[in-house]
Amino acid sequence: MRKKNYKGRCEKRILSKCKGVCRTYDVIQFAYAEILQNFEKVKEFECNTELTGEDYTTDFVCIKTDGDIMVRECVLRKHLSKPMTVKMLDLSREYWLRHGVTDWGIVVNEE
Repeated sequence: MRKKNYKGRCEKRILSKCKGVCRTYDVIQFAYAEILQNFEKVKEFECNTELTGEDYTTDFVCIKTDGDIMVRECVLRKHLSKPMTVKMLDLSREYWLRHGVTDWGIVVNEE
């Protein structure tokens, strides 16, 4: 999850399951995009989806083969205890719950 107009380093790739260009901003996003690309239960996904009415984006919004929506936020393990990270994750979870998405989760790096 990032600010809407985040200006950090970005890697752009074309992945067949990704709508548009897949823009990743850190190693976790980059690796998880690859996992989604190869995950047979995911039909398509979108990166950095803007949350309507908020100044943030969600890392991955996925459409599964059964039509359900899955949302994932990528976070560095060392940032999990930071108050701003917790606030942004809560905002994302509550936003997607209001929109009927129950398959929401976070992706963290190994240490």
